Amino acid sequence: MDVRNCKKCGKMFNYVMGPVVCPECKDSLEEKFQEVKKYVYDHPGCGIREVADECDVSTQQIKQWLREERLEFSSDSQIGLNCESCGAPIRSGRFCDKCKMSMTQNLQSAYKKPAVTVAQKPKDTKDNPKMHFLDR
Repeated sequence: MDVRNCKKCGKMFNYVMGPVVCPECKDSLEEKFQEVKKYVYDHPGCGIREVADECDVSTQQIKQWLREERLEFSSDSQIGLNCESCGAPIRSGRFCDKCKMSMTQNLQSAYKKPAVTVAQKPKDTKDNPKMHFLDR
């Protein structure tokens, strides 16, 4: 059993996996996410600061949801995320489509193993190559 303190409220809870927050804080955070998602849908073109103020959520939390690709702003929004690899502007996630494709191709080429050829053993010219006797 792994007991930890919640990063949000400080309450002790049985930690299983994921972020170190208790189930109650996790549920309230999910409710806030749904509220933010609805606000962004109803107000296309809004910015992070506006959403944070209206929904009472930190801008860091909104950026985390954007990086996790759980949230995406419209193309006419003033949100400015950049690809972590090349710096191109993106609307959500960590990497642009071009960098994602490049990483995928690099991983696939690294994963492919060269074909292993099995070398044939030279045949034994003795009558019975499978049985050996020791002379004593």
